[in-house]
Amino acid sequence: MMDNIVDVINPEMNQRIKQIIDGMTFTKNFRSATAEEWYIFLPGYKDPRTGGAAGKAMIHYHLYGNKDVFINTTVILDDPALFDPDIHPLVYAVADELVNRLVGYADTLLSVHAGENSFDAEYKQ
Repeated sequence: MMDNIVDVINPEMNQRIKQIIDGMTFTKNFRSATAEEWYIFLPGYKDPRTGGAAGKAMIHYHLYGNKDVFINTTVILDDPALFDPDIHPLVYAVADELVNRLVGYADTLLSVHAGENSFDAEYKQ
């Protein structure tokens, strides 16, 4: 039987994704009873206005015992270089890794704001 799986991301993009994910760091800026805000630092990317973090993630969680409700996660990437449609796989990989690291395996509604690379996703167990 012939394998029909095709890798649609070129090897150079895969290497770039690995490099960015391996160098990604974040720091918590704010926490309340229902939310957290994290600054996201990506190698080679920064906020053009401040020169700081490339973006931020807001996680709205702790729904007072209601386990059947999604956690809402919003990622805002500020570096215009991340708006380039040619690097959509990179933006997607960064957002996916942020959900894995910051939210874990909880059911999550994700909204990513990155210019033309903006998208919404749903993570369910």
